[in-house]
Amino acid sequence: MRPGAQPNMQQLMKQAQKMQQQVAQAQAELAEAELTASAGNGLVTVVITGLGEFKSVKIDPKVVDADDVETLEDLVLAAIHSAAEAQRELAETKMGPATGGFSLPGF
Repeated sequence: MRPGAQPNMQQLMKQAQKMQQQVAQAQAELAEAELTASAGNGLVTVVITGLGEFKSVKIDPKVVDADDVETLEDLVLAAIHSAAEAQRELAETKMGPATGGFSLPGF
């Protein structure tokens, strides 16, 4: 486009529709994705979807000790943080190309 020229509205609409389709596709892929993260060499495992919904938490009975609840709490928290980070990275990977680098709320 030459300086001072008005943008072609039809072309802008096509670009917006393409971006909308790419975002919808990326969201569908994120909804189907499941990520697994663990802490303590697999003693605590967390499963999260690509959209950030936590699906499950598994705790190995070996780590359950009534006299040391803090260790279990730390392992659960570490697994959750790891899962959330993996979800954030996946969302950036999927949504980045669809949004052209623009940040969308919630992703």
